Amino acid sequence: MTPDTVPTPIRTAYRPGDITAICDAAIATATKALDRIAHLPPESRTFESTLLAFESAMADYGDAVLPVTLMGYVYPDKDVAAEGSAAEEKAGKFSVGIYTRRDLYDAIKTAVPRTKEEERLLSETLRQFKKNGLALPDDGLARVRKHKEEITGLEVRFTANLNNDTSAIDFSKEELDGVPEDVLATFSRTSDGRYHVTTKYPDYIPVMQNAKNGETRKQLYTAFVNRQAAANTELLEKAILVRQACAHELGYASWADYRLDGRMAKTTAAVLAFLGDLKSPVKEKEEADLAVLLALKKELVPGADRIDPWDLAYLTEQLRIRRFALDNEAIRKYFPFDTVLSGMLGIFGPLFGVRFSVVPDAPVWAPGVCLVRITDSADNRTLAYIYLDMFPRDGKYGHMMMVPLIAGRRTKDGYSVPVTAIVGNFRAPSGATPSLLTHDDVEGLFHEFGHALHGCLTRVPYASLAGSSVEWDFVETPSQALENWAWEPAVLDAVSGHYARPEEKLPRDLCDRIIAARDLGAGLLYTRMLVISSEDMAFHTAEGPVDVTATGNRFYRELMGIEPLAGGHEPSTIGHFMGGYDAGYYSYLWAEVYALNVFARFKAGGLFNPATGAEYRHTILEQGNMQPGDELLRAFLKKEPSMEPFYERLHIRAPR
Repeated sequence: MTPDTVPTPIRTAYRPGDITAICDAAIATATKALDRIAHLPPESRTFESTLLAFESAMADYGDAVLPVTLMGYVYPDKDVAAEGSAAEEKAGKFSVGIYTRRDLYDAIKTAVPRTKEEERLLSETLRQFKKNGLALPDDGLARVRKHKEEITGLEVRFTANLNNDTSAIDFSKEELDGVPEDVLATFSRTSDGRYHVTTKYPDYIPVMQNAKNGETRKQLYTAFVNRQAAANTELLEKAILVRQACAHELGYASWADYRLDGRMAKTTAAVLAFLGDLKSPVKEKEEADLAVLLALKKELVPGADRIDPWDLAYLTEQLRIRRFALDNEAIRKYFPFDTVLSGMLGIFGPLFGVRFSVVPDAPVWAPGVCLVRITDSADNRTLAYIYLDMFPRDGKYGHMMMVPLIAGRRTKDGYSVPVTAIVGNFRAPSGATPSLLTHDDVEGLFHEFGHALHGCLTRVPYASLAGSSVEWDFVETPSQALENWAWEPAVLDAVSGHYARPEEKLPRDLCDRIIAARDLGAGLLYTRMLVISSEDMAFHTAEGPVDVTATGNRFYRELMGIEPLAGGHEPSTIGHFMGGYDAGYYSYLWAEVYALNVFARFKAGGLFNPATGAEYRHTILEQGNMQPGDELLRAFLKKEPSMEPFYERLHIRAPR
């Protein structure tokens, strides 16, 4: 590539029919390659002709289909986006078919590894086949295949429903009293002058935090926790039953047992014990938070005697304003997206021995999307690319996520160039005003960037073990570790600059107040994580039909100590349950323990110490799944990880 050539790491423009054709061609190519492996006579089977050929075929297939399935989440044309969703479902079912092929399994299991790398690849590949039923007789294997294909279809439809949801409420200006003018200016208007408020985060959060009218907040909260309620509740409850049947067919007591096989936690009992140990100290902190919020509500609403779910964000925000004189709209002015991005890249580049540069005029799938190139500081090699799609659009995925698109792997031409995408929903630019972030947004960007670096800086020889293809309860460790930098004064200085006066950094007094407010509502936040983790485990350890709404309400009532909204269906809105985190939401808490240990190691040696950064890059980020996560952690920490940093971070007592 010449210096003037604009890189195109993936295709970004599609017409109706293109994605279907690409997906079908990838399936056909992969099928031919896999058939060749399966049909090899025993005397012709070698490690190269079986396992390495399988790994190569699957990597080629993934590189072809992952970019087009992303389009189901982000492409502006709804017909093309629908093709992307259909391709995701088709690709998922095809993958199920691959890992339930006995002829492939029989060929691959004969491979004889010669190195530790090859031993790891063989054991992890065979584990995946066995978890798809290859230890079963043919009739059982067929049932597992049917169950898994059905699960894939249910999950894709659940996610597509949320992506395409258009729930919104029109409010008068009086009903939005307290919502800042800067926020009101971002809402579209109806013909009679009312404000059209959607349930997308850039609309939802500032209204819930600032609207004085409790009825306004209740109406918007009701819409939010009822997005796709009827359809998605049915899909989730159906998926839980099919997952149960699949787990039983595979010889597991529950879907949770099945999912935890091969993870760091290992057993359902270990996860339940972990969550159980946290409940008492976290609830103690949450009850103290609630008492403060109730006192404030009584002051604002004479005669009030309870906290309702739609009060939490509002009261917490008003308390932030009172105690710390913090105003999100004032804070935003110091965090223009482009400034934050530039500052973040400027911090982590030297730390990890790389350079980041935004590629000008790169082809992208929608206006506002940008492409970042990563090069190695030592020799200027292009290491990876990251797409950033950070602003909301109709039909776009409504939360934040990192998506791997092209995997890192060793090829005959050298090491491949990994490609990832970060998808977000920050407030969009409006007129002459750029996208302005809250500090929560800054922290969220650091989180997803941690995921992206995990995928981009990998040096694993095999795509199936590269990047973030690690144990599910380790996958959040790099992302949650990076969040902690967003609470350091030097970092906030580096990523800030008033949007109208770029040289004006976040004032030190305001910075200090943001950091001082970090623990405000921490009990509520971590209790919320316990609620979702607990209901997730309840869903996936149950026997028989599950009323997901009643189960969710039970844990909300028990752990939050607040009566849930009558008529709400919040589980239908939590994409994690149908997006890979089934029996896995606990991993956010589990991995945070490791992340805080990682951050403590950096803190001890200097947050910007390139020697520590190089060690972290080599020991954690480059290694992917070539070793279990606990071994990688011990190598970096030079000791066993401890719960103490977690207890210290929350200022809670260790359970006895």
